[in-house]
Amino acid sequence: MEFTDQFIFLSGLLLTLSVLATVPADRSGVPLLAVFLVIGMLAGANGPGGIDFHDVSSAHLIGTIALGVILFDGGLHTPLSSFRTGLGPGLTLATIGVLITTAVTACAVVSLFDVGWPGALLLAAMISSTDAAAVFYLLRARSIEVHARVRNTLEIESGVNDPLAIFLTVALIEWIVGRHGDAGWATMLLAFLRQMAGGAVIGALGGWLLTGLLNRLRLARSLYPLLALGGGFLTFGAASVLGASGFLAAYLAGLIVGNRSRMARRAIQRFHDGMAWLAQIGLFLLLGLLVTPPDLLPAAPEALGVAAVLVFVARPLAVAVCLLPLRFPWQQVAFVSWVGLRGAVPIVLSLFPLLAGVPGSARDFNVIFFVVLLSLLLQGWTVSPVARWLGLLLPRLHPPSSRIDLDRPLDHELVVCELPADCPATRGPIGALEPPEGVRLITVMRDGVPVPLVADVPVQAGDVLYLLVPTADARLQERFDHWLDAVGTAHPREELAYFGEFTVDASAPMAAFAELYLGGVPWDAQEDDSVGAYVRRALRHRASEGDQIRIERVVLVVREMDGGDITQVGVRLPKEAAT
Repeated sequence: MEFTDQFIFLSGLLLTLSVLATVPADRSGVPLLAVFLVIGMLAGANGPGGIDFHDVSSAHLIGTIALGVILFDGGLHTPLSSFRTGLGPGLTLATIGVLITTAVTACAVVSLFDVGWPGALLLAAMISSTDAAAVFYLLRARSIEVHARVRNTLEIESGVNDPLAIFLTVALIEWIVGRHGDAGWATMLLAFLRQMAGGAVIGALGGWLLTGLLNRLRLARSLYPLLALGGGFLTFGAASVLGASGFLAAYLAGLIVGNRSRMARRAIQRFHDGMAWLAQIGLFLLLGLLVTPPDLLPAAPEALGVAAVLVFVARPLAVAVCLLPLRFPWQQVAFVSWVGLRGAVPIVLSLFPLLAGVPGSARDFNVIFFVVLLSLLLQGWTVSPVARWLGLLLPRLHPPSSRIDLDRPLDHELVVCELPADCPATRGPIGALEPPEGVRLITVMRDGVPVPLVADVPVQAGDVLYLLVPTADARLQERFDHWLDAVGTAHPREELAYFGEFTVDASAPMAAFAELYLGGVPWDAQEDDSVGAYVRRALRHRASEGDQIRIERVVLVVREMDGGDITQVGVRLPKEAAT
């Protein structure tokens, strides 16, 4: 009874402290996941908390469950449209990139330290994958608005690169402990292929079945998120039991549910946001408890060397090899290289050799923990400044809005949006608010009082729009999101500097535009080109919002898209012309 009471008290205390720590961390810019690690270390046996925790098996179990929750939530918030630009480069980084990172890091470890090839390869494999928890947190929870192609690539890479890192880790452990050979390696390769293919199939099947249940069953509103959570665990567990990748299955199941479910979709996403935060806090606290801080100091020289090679050599080389052939600009390659954050996954993988009794595994655990802490502090602290320096931070100010699921009518949600000052909507009357076809403006509230929906009534800053939006049509959802940005986005100086002084319709003839602003039609323009068609061909890859091309001194910027089609192009003129 005494242990139970103490456990509940300490769990509540650590969770409360971790949540409260988010306030000063956000204000100061300190990477929050690193804060959770430090709180766990302070609560450990060598810190003021004095909690003696060294149960590797329990840490492995809890860590695996937490990573499953985080990946399922990551899938829930990943729009299918992101696969249009991020799938190819993300998969390339998750496979070829992991192999290159492992090889380069292992070579450096062998050269710099007294470590043989088996141990060097195992250490490199365990830190070869980026961490979904860290990447999702930085790009979503911190609301860093980076170029869409870059964001999609990073999120897909972190969501699907764990199976290969796990395969390499397990295969190398088998090699080191003596269970290897030609047949063994062939068997392990087949097991990896089974993991990837099986994880994809089981994740897709589980996601479709779970989506069907969510859309057809009539449950209490609070039970839909629990059904989704149970289905996510079931998919994860089924894939793992059958020898497939549970991590990949959980991510794909969440992806399908997040994009195809109609009942309580927003409630499911909000609930799993909280669950993902709980998983991240619990995971990093637990890993902080597991480490012994005095043991980190002897591992510091090796950890600093490994971190330097990983951050400044292995990761940039892997990203350059994978992305430059896909025509990524150097700025995007540099940013993707810098955001190869290491987090909980490498630490959880470092528990595998501890459980298997691999010689030197305790040293590897301390080295990897130190590398992860350095990665979170160095890279996590500087993501936003680096994105701004490279010109990839989109200066878009989204209007404050909330979305509420509706039981009646089905397949609809209520979107509530407050218009900020100086947004385009405040420059015209209510009649000029023309949402996409299928979306209905129900009312406009001003100071708590409904405003008559009369065409000539002017819109004011602070007005709250209530809109009824269908959720079944993904293309309509995308058009509505663009409309919401267009009418409710304030236009600060930074946005004008990025997207340009004015916008042209992508269907406008390129010849007419060029005669007005370029002094002549570009040599590579075709006779019937529209502005959008010319920009798309000049990019030589799938377009994303924020993509730019330069024609002499004029810059054309992809401002809005509908599906895979460019709809609006921003024009940034030379300074003397703009003034």
